[in-house]
Amino acid sequence: MNSIKISIPSLIENIKMIESFIDNAREKFEINDDIYGNIMISVTECISNAIIHGNKNDKEKLVHLELKAEDDQLLFVIEDEGSGFDMESLPDPTAPENIANPGGRGIFLIKHLTDEVKFENDGKRAILSFYMD
Repeated sequence: MNSIKISIPSLIENIKMIESFIDNAREKFEINDDIYGNIMISVTECISNAIIHGNKNDKEKLVHLELKAEDDQLLFVIEDEGSGFDMESLPDPTAPENIANPGGRGIFLIKHLTDEVKFENDGKRAILSFYMD
């Protein structure tokens, strides 16, 4: 299994480094256009959540990203140094009472763009899976 890692300080402008990381991975692992967009949106959204909600924009705290390439899938493991969150307490962004709220769509988006998403370590670690074929 191939694995590459990057850690960034929790500054929203560091998302650019994550975009470059994904672009490099696209070439290295020959990621096709069909899933490239889903990976870019999902991973950057997850990193953004880790910076803003997980690490509370504390530049002393890091967000870690690891890409693991297995036979037929790519796993992106994102971990922050915050206190986690309760998956069950997130409001449903599609519920009528939440439609007007611009927030809360990140996890919803991630779930729909990945083949599988798992949260571990009290929500501090997210594992986003994408099948390659």
